[in-house]
Amino acid sequence: MSSSTVLAPPVPVLASPYRTDARVEIQEEARRFTEQEVVPVADELDRHKAEMPRSLLEKMGGRGFFGILIPREYGGLGLGVFEYCMISEELARGWMSVASIIARAQGMGTGFDDADKRRRLLGLSARGEWIGAAALSEPGAGSDLAAVSTRAVRDLDSYVVTGRKRWCGNAKAADFIQLLCRVRDPEPGERRSAGLATLIIEKDPDSFPDGLTGAPIDKIGYHGFLTWDLVFDQLRVPAANLVTDLGWPRAGGRGKEENAFRATEQSLNVARVHTAARAVGLARAAVEECLLYLQERVQFDRPIGDFQALRFMLAEMAARVEQARAFYQQVAHLVDLGQPCEREAAMVKLLATEMAVEVTGQAMQLHGGNGYTTERRVERFWRDARLTTVFEGTSQVQQKIISDRLLPRSPLC
Repeated sequence: MSSSTVLAPPVPVLASPYRTDARVEIQEEARRFTEQEVVPVADELDRHKAEMPRSLLEKMGGRGFFGILIPREYGGLGLGVFEYCMISEELARGWMSVASIIARAQGMGTGFDDADKRRRLLGLSARGEWIGAAALSEPGAGSDLAAVSTRAVRDLDSYVVTGRKRWCGNAKAADFIQLLCRVRDPEPGERRSAGLATLIIEKDPDSFPDGLTGAPIDKIGYHGFLTWDLVFDQLRVPAANLVTDLGWPRAGGRGKEENAFRATEQSLNVARVHTAARAVGLARAAVEECLLYLQERVQFDRPIGDFQALRFMLAEMAARVEQARAFYQQVAHLVDLGQPCEREAAMVKLLATEMAVEVTGQAMQLHGGNGYTTERRVERFWRDARLTTVFEGTSQVQQKIISDRLLPRSPLC
């Protein structure tokens, strides 16, 4: 790997009105954890496309990383989206999948009507003992979630699920799968999203229940957990597992059904800011690795960091990282205030992820031939950054969201 087995010295973070002593302490703790616990595991396992070990998840649970957004009364840290994204940036600096796995807790999969069960699961979620997977996309329904066709048919006290889901990360290792499915067809005049609902499939870790099979999807990056193509064939799920509250305000409409789609859409605001933070972490990691390499690599009797062309490349990279960080922190702050920010979340996701692809690509260029080997971390950062422009809505989907809110379409479109 890199010449050092630990993280490069951090690039000084610019002053910000959002930075407080408490947040600085949280960030420094997350960085120390990343350096001591995440980076050695990532350096060893990523090249083998291996899953992160349970021991790492247990350590993360002990630090409270799975319960950042869960109120203290349930055992969580009781913090906001700002801190959630800030910690995720640090974890992504080590291994993006580690920054991603924490999103599969944070109270996800706890929206049961049974208050006692909800409280118990929130406690497990906060400790990292209730980690899930989100089954949203299908072969024919990715960005267009209203086109979801996986069907759940009521049969006495159960729903019987049939269909197929794709891009379901962590599905087999998970304690549960949160499934977006169709319980009825839209009626005339209704939106296409009408009739969608969310089911929680409780399961044993590292196995699939009867009626569910899966095949892992081979990826070029984003290792650390497997991503699955799932087939549902008469899977029975208790009717009580049809949930209303996904952690967002109830949306009205036809109760649990209409709320499922709207709550999923609303949750994407947080997911997109979270993705922006992960992208910033990857890009910052690439800048820090370049800082080391430009001093280590000697050509023409001097460190290549002395050459102005390379220094200017590095300066541009660092400036773009800071720009994206400032933007995601601003949007995270808006989310914590409860402000509507769908346009801003799309903007920061678009800007930060495209930036990360370009900056990690420039980092590989600054490393020359060494950047195109698995001996250096920059190739891992580039592979993972490339995915950030695709999941949680592609860059083109973000452009559509932004343009539709800036410039309404004419009635003829």
